[in-house]
Amino acid sequence: MIVVGYTMMHNVVNRAQFVNTMNQDVQLGISGSVTQADLAPLRDSGRLGEFAVVYRVERLHQGGGYGDQGKHPLAWAVAVYIDSQLCRVFNARGAGREWNNIDRLGIWLREQGFWYWWTRNDLEPVGNASAEDEEQNDTPTPTPSSTFIDPPFSPF
Repeated sequence: MIVVGYTMMHNVVNRAQFVNTMNQDVQLGISGSVTQADLAPLRDSGRLGEFAVVYRVERLHQGGGYGDQGKHPLAWAVAVYIDSQLCRVFNARGAGREWNNIDRLGIWLREQGFWYWWTRNDLEPVGNASAEDEEQNDTPTPTPSSTFIDPPFSPF
């Protein structure tokens, strides 16, 4: 029998200062935690939801070649639905799993059996794009007639 934890530790020490992660958990509706090892049995028993939620968090762990938290203060975390409750994925040591690279996280999600997931980033500013002059490209844009070859005709 798999027991999913519905209590979370919200108080952590990050960069020598006290941080309470509960506000973000409450905002996202996260009500529990689950370990990575429990995902496959939960999927087999039909208790694991179809999609995951990938969201931005303040990085709490060093590693992955990104040890300078001043340069890389944020990471990606994952929450999954278990019995209609949103639970954050934790590691076996009881800490929230974090990814610095969203591409590697996408690979991990596929390995865990997720075909799709929602991504949200509440911690980084949006709308900071600046209008830049478009580069002049001397290469002509390919057209369907010049790029794609017609398939051979088959009467069958």
